[in-house]
Amino acid sequence: MSCPALPEGFDLTDPDLHQHRVPLPELARLRQTAPVCWIPQPHGVAGFDDDGYWAVTRHADVKEVSTRPEIFSSHANTAIIRFNEHIQRDQIDVQKLIMLNMDPPEHTRVRQIVQRGFTPRAIRALEDALRDRATRIVAGARESGSGDFVTDVACELPLQAIAELIGIPQQDRSKIFDWSNKMVAYDDPELAITEEIGAESAMELISYSMNLAADRKACPAKDIVSRLVAAEDEGNLGSDEFGFFVLLLAVAGNETTRNAISHGMHAFLTHPDQWELFKAERPATAADEIVRWATPVMSFQRTATQDTELGGQRIEAGQRVGVFYSSANNDPEVFDRPETFDITRDPNPHLGFGGGGPHFCLGKSLAELEIRLIFNAIADTLPDIRLTGEPRRLRSAWLNGIKELRVTYT
Repeated sequence: MSCPALPEGFDLTDPDLHQHRVPLPELARLRQTAPVCWIPQPHGVAGFDDDGYWAVTRHADVKEVSTRPEIFSSHANTAIIRFNEHIQRDQIDVQKLIMLNMDPPEHTRVRQIVQRGFTPRAIRALEDALRDRATRIVAGARESGSGDFVTDVACELPLQAIAELIGIPQQDRSKIFDWSNKMVAYDDPELAITEEIGAESAMELISYSMNLAADRKACPAKDIVSRLVAAEDEGNLGSDEFGFFVLLLAVAGNETTRNAISHGMHAFLTHPDQWELFKAERPATAADEIVRWATPVMSFQRTATQDTELGGQRIEAGQRVGVFYSSANNDPEVFDRPETFDITRDPNPHLGFGGGGPHFCLGKSLAELEIRLIFNAIADTLPDIRLTGEPRRLRSAWLNGIKELRVTYT
């Protein structure tokens, strides 16, 4: 079984491909001719005991998979569509302790607890500190004259936001950044991060977080961590659950927002009319278009729990189903001129925060706040920022990452 709409051997999750581009032309061809299509893989290449997956590329079908967890499981094989081929099954299975890889009712229980930290009130309480931080980040970049936008600007605010949210001391925050980088960079040989180093970093972050939770249980403070772990009943997280929650935040809340900001800056600088519009009007719709355009998570997967049908295609129980957000966010059935970066786009029902359902991004409001604050600060302080080189992309099977973006700030 193969996909006639693609060249022989073409794999949408190939990290070598993503190091150079997102396969938007191929995804468009699939949407038009084979919206639910079997993608064969060499046995075990993605870390799973199978020979491929179904690629789901239309907006409507991605939403359907996302909103039917009883049919399409996040837990069975996790949500990560491709691991390193040398990974062991027990290394995959331990990741099922992360909320991203849970199904209801366990997912429901954990999410009801952790969403206490993401209420509108909790996010508003962070705004002044994050605005001040954004201003200082951009001022520091201006003083340097030129540099790498990713390390100088994009990476800092998401890290600080997560650290502020869960009360990580300032002196420890660089550790979180380092650990989260290593956890997602094992596919990129330029970064010299092996899968073993990535796993060690994950365990260090979990251990650090468990110790933080234990400290708050012993000595509660007026912070989110204490609210999540300090009480005694089932409505709170154990120290181990909190550790895995912070692990998720370090990737879902740090890496993804950083890449949205990096892609957003590149989009503005390659669409100067949109940058001029943003500087003049600051439209409230800009953050959503940045996320749609960037789609920091290109794809996740689910596993069919039973024989089912999707988009007219029969899917067997146990088969993996890849949902391609990069394709859904460029579906012309939903978006007018999706190939156009338009910060006034409204409505904008993008799936950059997921396709709805139980796994819709818990940190959506926080991410949008960070994007708004950092680009307001850039427009105020660095209005003449310019590109001096092409972005260098991260080699990854599923994360749409930029690891370097050279610019002149003044």
